Amino acid sequence: MAKINVVNVLGQQVSEINLADEVFAIEPHNQSMFDLVLSERASLRQGTHKTKTRTEVSGGGRKPWRQKGTGRARQGSIRSPQWKGGGIVFGPTPLKNYKLAINKKVRKLALKSGWSLKISKNELVVVEDMNFANPSTKDFTKMLENLKINDKKVLLVMNGSESEYNTFLSARNLSNVLPVFTNEIFLDDILNSTAVIATKEVMETIEGRLK
Repeated sequence: MAKINVVNVLGQQVSEINLADEVFAIEPHNQSMFDLVLSERASLRQGTHKTKTRTEVSGGGRKPWRQKGTGRARQGSIRSPQWKGGGIVFGPTPLKNYKLAINKKVRKLALKSGWSLKISKNELVVVEDMNFANPSTKDFTKMLENLKINDKKVLLVMNGSESEYNTFLSARNLSNVLPVFTNEIFLDDILNSTAVIATKEVMETIEGRLK
């Protein structure tokens, strides 16, 4: 079992937590992490790009000139693709689905690899309690200073309980802090951070889901 120190908001060690090696101490699997990050980023694409075809652009109701006798090539509409201002051929449409499917086992392996990577680099900070009586960005910044991670890209992971609401409000205004909940965390966020803050309860929740 991997042992991680549990600290308070002052940065003082108060206890330890045992984390399962099968989740937090595996050999990182690079291919699964690559596949999951690719899938996560693809799922964020809205696919709202759109170009107009010749049936959607305005104008062009009349034939530009008669079919024969002018010496020019026959034309049926000034909104044909070869005309300036005409419709676009094979342009992007909002019907394209960018989502990439990924197996559940691969997703679990990738998340385990991400967490194991954070722990191996000593970039995980487990805090005993982060429940603020009132929303206070100043108090949250002071906690980061006590933990000596105020100059890092911090990922704040929470369970989403009502008691954590003030913590969320205290952290969301900081440019270097990304608050997320355990049910919506992305591997991309884990890998992109240089410090991860979570409580003991949060780590137990993550361990239960990935076991």
